[in-house]
Amino acid sequence: MDIKSVKALADIMKGNDIQVIEVTEGDFKIRMEKGSKSAIEAVTPNVPAVAPEKALSVPPVQGPTALTVVKEGTEIKSPMVGVFYAAPSPDAEPFVKVGSTVKKGDVLCIIEAMKLMNEITAEQDGTITEVCMKNGDVVEYSQVLFRIK
Repeated sequence: MDIKSVKALADIMKGNDIQVIEVTEGDFKIRMEKGSKSAIEAVTPNVPAVAPEKALSVPPVQGPTALTVVKEGTEIKSPMVGVFYAAPSPDAEPFVKVGSTVKKGDVLCIIEAMKLMNEITAEQDGTITEVCMKNGDVVEYSQVLFRIK
């Protein structure tokens, strides 16, 4: 990863009010956090030490890049594998949308597992800030369904 890429990531953070950004390219990993004591932490496991001049002249690695953006709020995760349903029936309104205010125990969605319909409820009072799944999506155990603040 070159210095231009690092600066571009910093600009993305600044322009989109992102608090933490983490990028992995092969064995290279960089994590930037706003307001942390160390502004940039770079880890390159299993890579021999290289003089800084040489490190900057190495062309960037081509291939897929993993980009993780840490978002604020509490994650509500799936307690099981199944099919996500946002509403009680196909023609009904969804249980919640972004901006919906919920109380502890309110139904957020239904997950169908082994032909059983399981209601997923709010674990706290708050406002839904993100709906991470679409109606009919297959969800995995511990996959984020909603973010609540």
